[in-house]
Amino acid sequence: MSKSNPSSSWIAQFKPGDRVEISSHDPGFRGSWFAGTVVRREAKNTNRYVVEYDQLYEDESGEKLLQETLDWIQLRPPPPPPEKKKVQFKFGDEVEAFHSDGWWEGAIIAEHSGGKFVVFFRGSKEQIVFEEKDLRLPVQWVKGEWEPRFEQVQREKENSNCSKEVMKFTQGMQVEVLTDEDGLKGAWFAATIIEPSGEDKYLIEYKTLTNDDDTEFLREDIRACNIRPCPPEIIVVDGFKVMDEVDAYYNEGWWVGVIAKVLINCNYVVNFIEYDEKITFNQADLRPHQDWLNGKWVVPSDVRILCSQF
Repeated sequence: MSKSNPSSSWIAQFKPGDRVEISSHDPGFRGSWFAGTVVRREAKNTNRYVVEYDQLYEDESGEKLLQETLDWIQLRPPPPPPEKKKVQFKFGDEVEAFHSDGWWEGAIIAEHSGGKFVVFFRGSKEQIVFEEKDLRLPVQWVKGEWEPRFEQVQREKENSNCSKEVMKFTQGMQVEVLTDEDGLKGAWFAATIIEPSGEDKYLIEYKTLTNDDDTEFLREDIRACNIRPCPPEIIVVDGFKVMDEVDAYYNEGWWVGVIAKVLINCNYVVNFIEYDEKITFNQADLRPHQDWLNGKWVVPSDVRILCSQF
């Protein structure tokens, strides 16, 4: 692909056979990029191109690849491959995830074992688990250049640390804490901030976990990035439905799961996907799942609520 010198009136120029990624303005497809090839320019002296998708078809038979005529602004070259050095994805990262034959913009809201990540898609309000190989860093094609360059993004990620991404907590503040204790990983536990205990660490006292002889509540030094404010209360009007994401109160903490079955008398079977286990809960022990993402509470699921205190 050739390009002119960057300017305020810069327009990308493509030629037949150029490999591209294609964006769509159609509802339900915004924020996604699909691989394809330029077939031809629509007409001489125009900036519209006929493109053919790699994996989208004209109909359900899958016999003929879909072709569309699009403005140049909806096309870009395939992003450059990352450096050989492995990208270290983490909670809160903006990413593009490969799903339904395209790359979709989202954000990592949880890390699972085995190098898997939960990605939240703002447009569809969906959460999907991806392997690391199906994620990539988001970059923009601006006036013939990739911004930011992969090397810049990776450098910023390597230089970032927990303290730059979390809020400061005050003595006596009611919080929830993520612990690394064996058997408790992935659950959030109610606690109280006692005092700062070092650089970006706090001494906390659990409200439900006790010491070995059960004589007093357990105290621990916890990194700030594993502490969050208590989520605001959300009142569910009509109960939960299958596939709603919830927090279930179990073993003194809140565990993330998905409603697998609706039972009578406000009881639900909750599937804990990461642990491959299903447990029955009453609605009183469930709450709509929320994520503390970039200093804000996000409700991933399509929750039917009466009111919320954001």
